[in-house]
Amino acid sequence: MPTQPDAIVVRAPGKLFVAGEYAVVSPGEPSVLIAVDRYLTVSLTRGVDAGSIHSPEYGRMPVRWTHGADGLTLDREHHPYDYVIAAIEVAERLRAERGIEPRFFDLRIDSGLDDPSGRKFGLGSSAAVTVATIAAIDAFYGLGLGLRGRYELAMLATIAVAPNASGGDVAASTYGGWIGYRSPDRDRLRAARAQIGVDAMLGSEVWADTEIVRLEPPAGLDLLVGWTGHPASTERLVSGVSRGTSATGPDQAAFLSASRECVGDLWRALSPAASGDPVEPADDQLALRAIRRNRRLLQHLGERSGVTIETDRLRILCDAAEGIGAAAKPSGAGGGDCGIVLAPADADVAGMLRTWETNDIRHLTIGVHPPEGENNDG
Repeated sequence: MPTQPDAIVVRAPGKLFVAGEYAVVSPGEPSVLIAVDRYLTVSLTRGVDAGSIHSPEYGRMPVRWTHGADGLTLDREHHPYDYVIAAIEVAERLRAERGIEPRFFDLRIDSGLDDPSGRKFGLGSSAAVTVATIAAIDAFYGLGLGLRGRYELAMLATIAVAPNASGGDVAASTYGGWIGYRSPDRDRLRAARAQIGVDAMLGSEVWADTEIVRLEPPAGLDLLVGWTGHPASTERLVSGVSRGTSATGPDQAAFLSASRECVGDLWRALSPAASGDPVEPADDQLALRAIRRNRRLLQHLGERSGVTIETDRLRILCDAAEGIGAAAKPSGAGGGDCGIVLAPADADVAGMLRTWETNDIRHLTIGVHPPEGENNDG
């Protein structure tokens, strides 16, 4: 990607959910995610008179924005860029609260998270662009946010666009590697932003429900990812499940409890020393059982809500994996997109991949983006 010599260039990885989908939308409920080695890149250069946002994905004409008396003034006529604009808005508010003089900048966005044809794999491009934009502006203004500050600012931008987003994808894109994640209370965040401002929120008690911990990859299991070829809308699926279930009913309480138990097992399998036990290799069998149980939970949730979480191709993908002694489940909200597999070293992966190919399921050659430079941050 050509850049000016003084450009600030930041790349953020995509993500995949490993476990805890749907439950993680409730504050404090656990989940497991990985950051993947597919990236979205933001290049920031100093602007003159106005800032701009360019991306080949969103068309040829840039979006124009300026500073106005009431904040950011944006021409939205042709391009929404909702997450990018939300990231700029929250970062500019922090800049203003800290008394830093405003400047203009141009953003160039390039994504490697999607198929060359433009079809989305479901790797979290919205979170990645938010995280990368915040990181670039952090460097531009010298805000000194650190990983936790960048996560919090990106989370505030995210819920300005998608009010019920868990932010697990934001955490994965920020921290890298395998992470355990619990989401904050988004209503509390919105109220605090209006009452005390962005700067006072950073690192404060309003994030009390949030937890982000590093997990160790299962050394004896291989991670494989299959793509069904059918993109899915997370927001639409989560809304559909919410409409089809009672948020306070006994079935939902049972779902959250069961999810908490099986994801908790996965946390323990990937961090056995966390409970004070002697350090031992990750418990691969416990991890496999947890993934299989989480798949069954999502199946039952789909049946109860009337939402197709596990599509026919996702079912084939997962059944083929279980048939060779592996564990598999839809990743994220389901309804299409990707499925993930954890396979023992002696499993017949080649046979599973032949079944995938026969059913037009694409094996994505995806690895895990390594952890970024800070320790557990909860």
